[in-house]
Amino acid sequence: MADDPVKHVVVLMLENRSFDHILGGTQKMRAKYDLSGTNKYGRKSFGQLPGAARQVPDDPVHETNDVLVQLGGTGGVPPNGGFVLNYAQSYPQLGDPSEVMRYHDDGSLPAIHALANAFTVCDRWHSSVPGPTWVNRLFALSGTSLGRVKMPNGIMNLNLHWYDQPTIFDRLNEKSIEWKVYFGDTPLSLLFVHQWSPENAARHHHMMAFYQDVADDADKFPPFAFIEPAYLQPGANDAHPPHDIIGADGLIAGVYNAIRKNDKLWNSTLLVVLFDEHGGFYDHVEPPAAIPPDHHSEEYDFTRYGVRVPALLISPYVANGIFSELLDHTSLLKYLQDKWSLNDLGDRTAKANTFKEVIGAIAPRSDTPPRVNSSTVTAAPQPAVDALNEHQSALVAMSHNLETMTDEDPNLVAARSRHVLTGPQSQIDTAVDRVDNFINQQKATVESWK
Repeated sequence: MADDPVKHVVVLMLENRSFDHILGGTQKMRAKYDLSGTNKYGRKSFGQLPGAARQVPDDPVHETNDVLVQLGGTGGVPPNGGFVLNYAQSYPQLGDPSEVMRYHDDGSLPAIHALANAFTVCDRWHSSVPGPTWVNRLFALSGTSLGRVKMPNGIMNLNLHWYDQPTIFDRLNEKSIEWKVYFGDTPLSLLFVHQWSPENAARHHHMMAFYQDVADDADKFPPFAFIEPAYLQPGANDAHPPHDIIGADGLIAGVYNAIRKNDKLWNSTLLVVLFDEHGGFYDHVEPPAAIPPDHHSEEYDFTRYGVRVPALLISPYVANGIFSELLDHTSLLKYLQDKWSLNDLGDRTAKANTFKEVIGAIAPRSDTPPRVNSSTVTAAPQPAVDALNEHQSALVAMSHNLETMTDEDPNLVAARSRHVLTGPQSQIDTAVDRVDNFINQQKATVESWK
C-alpha cells in the first residue's frame, strides 16, 4: 500500500483471555463501557468484578461445544449468559465460579495496560471461531482450519490432521518476502504441512534470536515476524491458565522495549499484540455471524465468530485511540495481503475488514513511551506437573509427529518415544527436545545446500 509507512509487521499472539478480562478495566475502556453486565448461575447473579487472579488453577473450558454454551441464546440462556454456568458444571467442586467474570484492574498488568492506554485498542476484534487454541491459530495464519475445531484428545489418540492449506508464510514466499517465526518452546506454526520443508523450518528461531535481530540493523530485520510464547513449564509465558499472567505481561514488555530501543526499526514497525481466543473468560459483546472460509464443515459450520479478544496496534503511526470496526484474525491476513499484494487465503480473508485505515493516518508520533515496565513481581513458579492438560497433550502429540520425519538414529527415536510413559514433566521436556531436534536438522539441511 502506497500510503503505508510500515516496513516491518511483528505479531505477538498470546493465549486464552477475553477482551473484558484483560482490557475492560483499563482507563480507556472504562470510559466507553459500563462493566455492569451480569451472568446468572442458578438463583445467583454474578456481575463483572475487578481483581482477576494472576493464576487461575481451574482452567476455564473452551472447546467449541463449551463455548456455544457460554454464548447462550438458546434453552432459556440469554446471549453471553452461559459462562458461569459452564464453568461451574466443568468444576463442580468450585464454591464460587465467579472468577470467569473478573477483569484485571487498570495497571495490574503494567505492560499491556500501558500500551493499551498509549496506542490503538481494537475493541471489536473477535477470535475467528468459537473454539480452542489450535483452530484459532490455524485461522490466524491461513484463514481456515479445513473444517476442524477439536483439539487432539490424548497422546495416543491424537486427532491430528493434515493441514496442507496455503499459509501466510507460503504467500510471502511466493513474493520473496522474508519472514521468521520466533518461539519460546514449541511453535504451533509447525502444525502446517508446508512448514516442515527445510527452507521453512529453518526460519524458526528461539526468542533469544529475536532480541539479537531486533538490536541489529533494521534493514536486516524480516518484513514479517510472528512471535509465539513459551507454552510449557518451566518458563511458560503464554497467559494460558494456570500459568501466571504476569509472565505474559513481561513478554509483551520485553518485545516492545526491544523494538522501541532501535529507533530506525521502531520508526518502520507495526507491532500487533493479540490473543488467540478467550479461554472461557467472560466478555459482554455477543459474537456476530461470520462468513465460512471454504467448503469444509466436518466439525463446525464456521458461521459465527468467537468471543472478543484483546488486540492492540502499536506503532509511531497509530493514534492513541479505539478502532471499532468488526475484525477477526483473518483481518490481519487481509491487511498483509493488501500491503504486499499477496495471493488469496480463502473466502473469510477475502471479505474481512482490515485496520489499514488506522496505519499512517497521522504523522509519526513523538510521544510514544520510550519503554514500558513489567511487573516487579516475579511470575509464580508452577507446581510439579502431575497431569498434562489438553493443550500440553496436543503439543506432545505434535512433537511425536515431527519426530517421525527426522533421519535420526531409530533407536534414539524409539527411546524418546518411550518417555511418553515416564511422567508428564518428562513428556513436556522430551517434546521440546523433539521440536528443537527437528528444526536443527532442517537448518542443517539448508546449510548443506549452500
